[in-house]
Amino acid sequence: MFIIGIAGGTGSGKTTVVRKLIERLPKGDVVVIPQDSYYKDSSHVPVEERQNINFDHPDAFEWSLLSKHIHMLKEGQPIEQPIYDYITCTRQPQTIHIEPKDVIIVEGIMALRDKSLRDQMDLKIFVDADADDRLVRVIKRDIIERGRTTEAVIERYQRVLKPMHEQFIEPCKRYADVIIPQGGHNNAAINVMAKFIKQQLRGE
Repeated sequence: MFIIGIAGGTGSGKTTVVRKLIERLPKGDVVVIPQDSYYKDSSHVPVEERQNINFDHPDAFEWSLLSKHIHMLKEGQPIEQPIYDYITCTRQPQTIHIEPKDVIIVEGIMALRDKSLRDQMDLKIFVDADADDRLVRVIKRDIIERGRTTEAVIERYQRVLKPMHEQFIEPCKRYADVIIPQGGHNNAAINVMAKFIKQQLRGE
C-alpha cells in the first residue's frame, strides 16, 4: 500500500492533480479520502451561528478521526467515511464504505498539516498556484456552483481565504516531498509522480 497526501490552497488545482494521477494509475487501485469529509459536526451550534464557522482553519477538522481511518486502511481494515453537508454544516447519519486499496490519496487544503496523519504518508505533495490564479478559480467555482456574487466571493477571499492560506496552508510546503507548480496544468510533474508511484507499487 502507498499513501499519498496532496495539499494546496483553495483553487490551486488539487482536484485536477488527483484526477490526472488516477487516470495514469491502474484502474481500481486508488481510493481518494477527501479531508473535507472530516469537518467537525456542527449540529450543536445554533443554525444562525453556523455561517460564521471558519472552514479554512485547522480547528474545523476532526484530525483524530481522519488519522485513525488512514491507519485502519493501512492495516487492511475498511472504514466508514463521514458525509458532510455544507448547507446544514452537519454530518449525515449515512457514511461511505471504503475498502483498502493499493493507493490511498488524502486530499485537502491542509492534508499535510497534522503530524500523526503526515507520518503515515509515503509521499507528500503540495500543489502550488499563483494567488491570482487561485482567486479566479474560486470566483468561477463559487458563482457557478454556490450561487454567490462576485463581490461576496472577493470579500470572503480577503477576509478569510487569503489570511488562512498564509497562516496555515502555505507553511505546509515545508513538509512536502514534491511541490507541483501550476497545479493540474503541470502534466510533466504529474507524469513523473505517476511513474514514481507505479515503481513503488512494483517494489522497484
